Amino acid sequence: MEQLSGTIESITYQNKENGYTVLDLLTGDGDIFTAVGTIGAVYTGEKVTFTGEWAVHSNYGRQFRVESVEREGVNTTEDQYNYLASGQIKGVRVKTAQMIIEKFGENTFDVIRNCPERLATIKGISKKRALEISEDFIMKSSERDIIISLEKYGISPSESLRIFSALGAGAPEIIRRNPYIICDEAIGMSFEKAEQIADMVDGAPDPEYRMTAGIKYVLEHNLSNGHTCVPVEKLYAPCRTLLGDEAGRDEIDKYIAVLNSRKATVTEIINEKQYIFLNELYKAEINCAKELIFRKNFAVSGNKVTDERIERIEVISGICYNPIQKKAIKTAVEQGLLILTGGPGTGKTTTVRAIINLLLDDGIETVLCAPTGRAAKRMSELTGYEAKTIHRLLEVEWDENDKPVFTRNKRNPIEANAVIVDELSMVDVRLFASLLDALPLGCRLIMVGDSDQLPPVGAGNVLQDIISSSIMPVVKLTEVFRQAMESAIVVNAHKIVRGEMPDLTLRDSDFFFMERNTVLAAGETVCELCASRLPKAYGYSPLNDIQVITPSRVGEAGCVSLNARIQSIVNPKSAAKKEFGNSGRIFREGDKVMQIKNNYDLEWKSAADSSTGLGIFNGDIGIIRKIDFGSAVMDIRFDERDVEYPLENASQLDLAYAVTVHKSQGSEFRAVVMPVCGVPEKLAYRNLLYTAVTRAREMLILVGSERTVCAMVENNSKAKRYSALGHFLISENGV
Repeated sequence: MEQLSGTIESITYQNKENGYTVLDLLTGDGDIFTAVGTIGAVYTGEKVTFTGEWAVHSNYGRQFRVESVEREGVNTTEDQYNYLASGQIKGVRVKTAQMIIEKFGENTFDVIRNCPERLATIKGISKKRALEISEDFIMKSSERDIIISLEKYGISPSESLRIFSALGAGAPEIIRRNPYIICDEAIGMSFEKAEQIADMVDGAPDPEYRMTAGIKYVLEHNLSNGHTCVPVEKLYAPCRTLLGDEAGRDEIDKYIAVLNSRKATVTEIINEKQYIFLNELYKAEINCAKELIFRKNFAVSGNKVTDERIERIEVISGICYNPIQKKAIKTAVEQGLLILTGGPGTGKTTTVRAIINLLLDDGIETVLCAPTGRAAKRMSELTGYEAKTIHRLLEVEWDENDKPVFTRNKRNPIEANAVIVDELSMVDVRLFASLLDALPLGCRLIMVGDSDQLPPVGAGNVLQDIISSSIMPVVKLTEVFRQAMESAIVVNAHKIVRGEMPDLTLRDSDFFFMERNTVLAAGETVCELCASRLPKAYGYSPLNDIQVITPSRVGEAGCVSLNARIQSIVNPKSAAKKEFGNSGRIFREGDKVMQIKNNYDLEWKSAADSSTGLGIFNGDIGIIRKIDFGSAVMDIRFDERDVEYPLENASQLDLAYAVTVHKSQGSEFRAVVMPVCGVPEKLAYRNLLYTAVTRAREMLILVGSERTVCAMVENNSKAKRYSALGHFLISENGV
């Protein structure tokens, strides 16, 4: 790291929310350099020392990338004038700043802070405006003071602003006493960071702070593995690893009791074993169970579905429904509650279309939804009716902590008499709880999904838990239709589910296997298929039609390596294309990218009808159409939604020429290429292979080792996922 000192000459760009700044710095030698980074509240004329490193930008040349900043403080009258004239304070610009400084001199800041009424003696400043200037000055001063106070702990300006929002002006003293408060959800910093700060503060923090934060940290880590709860006995070992020898069983039990008393966690006995939940997840699962049992017990009966009504639908659609499909149609319309599950080619979509037609026939207002934008788009295309994302249906907004808040809820329910939700296997328990909460009384609920798919990325196992409870009406479609049997993708997908080897000898179908016995050879073949062979033979676009799906992120055939290699071939570096680096990746105009974190703040505009909305979500795929360094944004099109994407949010993006199987859920692609060589043992299991295969609509190519395919088919063990929705359903049903 190097240091660069000087006076801020001008500020080109500054994000007030996260502190990301682009500025010019005038050094004592008279040189002007561009500095960029999360710098926080700075102003023109301020004297600073930056610590960071030099880098060369492909368009803007040499820049100093700032890691930390030291400020000299606002001490002299000149410093005070520069601060006020910089526009930091609402309602104060150069002329007003000059009048205030001329009137009060070196006492200016003391007057603004403590005697704002004196500002009103200056011509043009009313008493109301004087108070507003004082309030904004105090707020901005507090922000600056906190940023400066917390810099010694290695806390960035953006993190300091988050801390200020949560804790207020007393944040430095609160953190000195309890560094572990930064792990709270409202701030969301890591336990490791809290440990670093605890080593730096004077005096040891109360052990209770550390122990309770550590236990919560372990529980929150389990959320990322899909668990909604953990057996208490499984908690002891990771807590001891994290917290050390003082974290014995008795101590852990003691502090679990403390967390329970604060309503931060809940313990529940399930099958004679004690489980611990974070309170939010406990509420989500038990509320889901209560809502489902209530709707089961008090479902609104619909019109009778006679054979004649179904025959009319068959004549119109040209489809002859089998007995299981007819049972599903009757259950959905007459009882108003149904889980419809089945694999590819079993007629889920045609069954759903019949249900929609009969509901609309009966004058029942029906809405369709799915967990992701791509899944909703696919549902619309298959059914012929508009489908929304669940987030859009619930009219998502966000709170001051950037957490989703849904406008539609029990007090303001969805305006519909029936809701059909597709890809339920992807829906985590928190989102499902929010959906149930927003259904009006008497609203019919039809849930559709493939129970053999992977569980959701988020916490919970909603579809599997509901089915395994045997409480709710479930219809599973098993008969594969004759037309679907013509597809080797469908036939082999069902073989995989049954634990049978797919036919890898096919040469004239939509399912191909290419033997490659090394990971390196498999990776090279995958790149060739995407870049040249499939586009030349079938006219497939590498950006819009072909999707590489990998079991793993790492390795020569993992998506990190393949993304870099495919990018270099499909969208190579060019003087005509702008690009920039972020976290070791290069993003270039024309690149295929994926959003890897829900962002509820991003505003989009529909390319189809100019409508607007908020939110780009985990798994959304887009194309970078333009990079504008002047305004620090990218123009990205995500499935017909155009977004001005801030460059500082690029850490929420990844290249998407290759994606993991988990990230591909809910999507369908014309052609899928999957490397199956050197797959890590923990990822070599049946329903991961099945999920990848069923993402392909027209063509599926497996590249790799027959031995690996065989190992995946034979391994039907699934990663253990602790959840309690099934338990709560059974308990509530017995009340």
